Amino acid sequence: MRLGQRLGAEMFGTFWLVLGGCGSAVLAAGYPQLGIGFAGVALAFGLTVLTMAYAIGHISGCHLNPAVSVGLTVAGRFPVRDLVPYIAAQVVGGVIGAYVLSVIASGAPGFDLVASGFATNGYGDHSPGHYAMIAALVCEVVMTFFFLFVILGATDSRAPAGFAPIAIGLCLTLIHLISIPVTNTSVNPARSTGPALFVGGAAMEQLWLFWVAPIIGAVIAGVVYPLLTGAKKQALAAA
Repeated sequence: MRLGQRLGAEMFGTFWLVLGGCGSAVLAAGYPQLGIGFAGVALAFGLTVLTMAYAIGHISGCHLNPAVSVGLTVAGRFPVRDLVPYIAAQVVGGVIGAYVLSVIASGAPGFDLVASGFATNGYGDHSPGHYAMIAALVCEVVMTFFFLFVILGATDSRAPAGFAPIAIGLCLTLIHLISIPVTNTSVNPARSTGPALFVGGAAMEQLWLFWVAPIIGAVIAGVVYPLLTGAKKQALAAA
């Protein structure tokens, strides 16, 4: 596939992740009597990745996440020359997804985008459970590490073929079940950036952590997985 086709796939895939995952939190999680709760939001994020992995995995690898692209690059699964374009496409897709979500959500009477939190990530007073910055940092590093570890393992040429999207989607669901109370779960800088741009304020001030921590976790996984498993470097990850 040409780079333009792959970037388009990444943009649409990340759009779907933000609209589906953040949309479930903004539109459905707190709906009176019919709210899906934390578990529903966690499942929604997992389903966005699972469905897009089958839809565009054969086109772009279905990274949908700058940290994933970085981790795959460190592990030798993704070419360095494509890293910045992929990250740019993912961020653009995340921002467009957040914009469409804001248009939909604003259709409800009395909806206040800033007051709602708009599924942004945060720590301290902006953490769902008021977790401190260090707890949020550790949580995001560890969760992203295991997310990349599962991705690298599931897409290893020695792994059973065809099941990677299921493992990766369920892993992201589990990550959300653990960490929504801590940071509202990022593990994805593009997912964090889109909603934060529309909320501003503390969401933008704290956005740095949701770039730094996921990338640190991804880099560690990109180093550890090949060392631990003896995995040979591959040209391109297929999620």
